[in-house]
Amino acid sequence: MFQATDIMTEEVFTISSSATVAQAIALMQEKKVRSLIVDRAHDLDTYGILTERDIIYNVTATGRDPNQMHVNRIMRKPCIVVKPNLNIQQVAQLFADTGIQRAPVIQEGELLGIISVTDILMKSDLRVQSLTDALSRRIQEALRHAQVICGDEQEQISHDCAVAWDVVEELQAEAAHRSIRRAK
Repeated sequence: MFQATDIMTEEVFTISSSATVAQAIALMQEKKVRSLIVDRAHDLDTYGILTERDIIYNVTATGRDPNQMHVNRIMRKPCIVVKPNLNIQQVAQLFADTGIQRAPVIQEGELLGIISVTDILMKSDLRVQSLTDALSRRIQEALRHAQVICGDEQEQISHDCAVAWDVVEELQAEAAHRSIRRAK
């Protein structure tokens, strides 16, 4: 199963909390991104996040001047972070529980990337993944079953043993067939 590091966007754009919202908007437009990570003031500080929603809701909708408003007034800090080893389902559940759409991926204070709902939807094949995972589990169960029935003695092949290995081979063939169809 994919982990956060497998689908995150590694190129992350950061901004200082003392920058103006106008500077943040210009950077977001230039880099064509929907959020910026707000730098830490020092190593023990936490990261923040500034999203397009923060700007629209807190500056544009309220009629404030983005040249006079600073990022630290509207950013979210500390922000919710994703650990790099979380699987996609865990990341999706975190997003669902908190109502966020993106979060930085951080390990031991180091910013590794950013992950969003778009990354989850576009970079991981959720439909194929669930079918493949189910088939992989069935293959593993069939292998264990065949090994228990047949034991270590390959010379003495009983009817049950032969049937168990036939099941394994059929499931492996199904997995190979699905793989070929996906490749086309």
